[in-house]
Amino acid sequence: MKETIGKQQTRTDLLDPARAAALHASLGLEGAAPLTLLPFWHYLYFWDAAPADRLGRDGHPKTGRFLPDMGLPRRMWAGGSLAFLHAPLLGEPAMRISTITNAEQKSGRSGPLALVTLGHELLQNGQLCVRETQDLIYRPDPDPSATAPISPMARRDESTCQPVRFSPTLLFRYSALTFNGHRIHYDRDYCKSVEGYPGLVVHGPLLAQLLIHLAMRELGGLSQFSFRATAPLYDFEAAELCARPDGDKLSLWVRGPDGRQCMTASAIYLAN
Repeated sequence: MKETIGKQQTRTDLLDPARAAALHASLGLEGAAPLTLLPFWHYLYFWDAAPADRLGRDGHPKTGRFLPDMGLPRRMWAGGSLAFLHAPLLGEPAMRISTITNAEQKSGRSGPLALVTLGHELLQNGQLCVRETQDLIYRPDPDPSATAPISPMARRDESTCQPVRFSPTLLFRYSALTFNGHRIHYDRDYCKSVEGYPGLVVHGPLLAQLLIHLAMRELGGLSQFSFRATAPLYDFEAAELCARPDGDKLSLWVRGPDGRQCMTASAIYLAN
């Protein structure tokens, strides 16, 4: 897989204000929709609109074109890190340059896995606006006879705690706005019969997005953000978005209803 490292893909898109307004409404945010692109909202754009015959069984575009075929069927967004350098203007075109920076196969506690790391740069009018690292993990189909993995428990020393719930409607709308065809977010039968989940899986990026909004409220802005998914959260579960200052950064996490840790994150605001 080393031959794929350095492979690039460039996409251009008009940053349509209507998509930003739709996300603003879907998340129930207060006030008027923004005129510039908020942190992480670039996932509303640069769609990979592959035709049906180029989709995999999970609804994602088949691997083997830009993303390498790692020989494992289940794809998960494990986490990433972002630097927000300049807010792109809505209504103007922008460009995203994606580069494969790593592709390797490993063996974990639950069996074989593969890791693909992407580097993204978002530019508008020649100016670098967002720099991002995205980590994807590929795993085999679940073994029904295997013991379920034990999820880590979330900390309970937060200074801020926000309850949150996720309806199937919200998951569908977020999938539609980000053009994310992954069936684990809207096809309950597929979730249970193929990937072994008890319900619809809440998007990792949606959890990260809500933590970003919490960080912006706590810090007054956002320059850097990193996150790591640690356990799935399902549509029938309540959760808590938590935050606590930790030295020069803000630590954040998502706590499930049984206390399990679903995501961890850290945020920094470097005021100009």
